[in-house]
Amino acid sequence: MSKRPPSISVRRGLRKLGDDLRKARLRRRLKMTVVADRAGISRETLAKIQKGDPGVSMGNYAGVIFALGLGTQWMEFADIRNDPAGLALDEENLPKRARGLKL
Repeated sequence: MSKRPPSISVRRGLRKLGDDLRKARLRRRLKMTVVADRAGISRETLAKIQKGDPGVSMGNYAGVIFALGLGTQWMEFADIRNDPAGLALDEENLPKRARGLKL
């Protein structure tokens, strides 16, 4: 079974995220080895993250975000309250009337 490569927009987004993380590291004047150690990953994995490699696990990206002290806002992006399309679809599937329970 072969895996399809991620779409262009996903690759572009990961490259931007990696570049943003690299810039955040540089603004903090942190060496790659320090950030990698704090994130519990190798320096080579951090280099891949900074390039936006889609093969690196989401957990490793999260570890770097935490290591840089960038907060936890990213954890809310898929929260149901931030999903108007999902809420609208859920609303459409509500029953038209309530039915009593069969005993």
